Amino acid sequence: MARIELKNIQKKWGAVWGVRDVNLDIADEEFIVFLGPSGCGKTTTMRMISGLEDPSEGDIVMDGEVMNDVDARDRDVAMVFQGYALYPNMSIYENIRFPLRMRGVPKGDHDRLIKRAAELVELTDYLDRKPGALSGGQRQRAALARAIVRQPHVFLMDEPLSNLDAKLRQHMRVQIKHIQRELKITTVYVTHDQIEAMTLADRIVIMEKGAIQQIGTPDEIYNDPANTFVAAFIGSPPMNLIEGTLENGTFSAEGVRVEGLSTSHSGAITLGVRPEDCAVDPASTHLAGSVYGVEPTGDMTFLTLKAGEKLIEVKADREYRADLNAAEKVRFDLSRIYLFDTASGLRLR
Repeated sequence: MARIELKNIQKKWGAVWGVRDVNLDIADEEFIVFLGPSGCGKTTTMRMISGLEDPSEGDIVMDGEVMNDVDARDRDVAMVFQGYALYPNMSIYENIRFPLRMRGVPKGDHDRLIKRAAELVELTDYLDRKPGALSGGQRQRAALARAIVRQPHVFLMDEPLSNLDAKLRQHMRVQIKHIQRELKITTVYVTHDQIEAMTLADRIVIMEKGAIQQIGTPDEIYNDPANTFVAAFIGSPPMNLIEGTLENGTFSAEGVRVEGLSTSHSGAITLGVRPEDCAVDPASTHLAGSVYGVEPTGDMTFLTLKAGEKLIEVKADREYRADLNAAEKVRFDLSRIYLFDTASGLRLR
């Protein structure tokens, strides 16, 4: 398939930076996800890989060949967009067939390739229908089949599931990952949805303001965040970040006191702890607050406590219930505490 290297990639429009100093090596057959908020540079980076945008500086390299001056149509990549981009006057069969016609694939191979692609996305029974007769999920699968039928070296997917409801998104995530593993095609996927990133990726590239914040496997990103941006962006609910001071191994903030931290750092520190690493404990001295919200979800209860002006999220037992404004105490798992420099946001090791 294809190995992709991004070497010192920059993109700017006049004085406006879109992407800054991106360096990344995407392995052959890897599924890599660019994750970040709107405007962070993830789609621009993918468009430069595709050839739809030219880098201001740096090189796009595929299998050892610099692609900067190679037209998009000659890069052997297939794109799947947020919008399905299907031709409404054509049947699904003809929509899937369209790339084969454009690339001059012998007509005798069309039917076999189309039916194989349709089978992979479970659309065999819908090939004679037009896009208007299909659901959103079925149309997205048709767009995916149109990309598959080309047998490209690289898949590029730009938020392809954003228009689907939650249940369909979950189903399509499973399908996309299964298809990528079966076809063994290098895949670059862009999303702002951290659940998609965590469930799909071999590695995640988190971006903010055009720069890479961290690269790692889903486990590495979740368990070892490099800074407060990554810590707050990954997790549902995200990590609690509490600004305070640290002196002689004791962290203090309004309503919070954590002793016995094994660190030589001191001064203005942000303490991070994930909701699942917090537990309601009347005997705890770590956090004391008032109940701000209780949200039963069936398998657990989300508890929100207010300590001073800060809201703290806790994943409590499914049976937990409490009245609003009731006093409550929470214990932190000290082995799962994270410390960050408040000024820079960088992780303190």
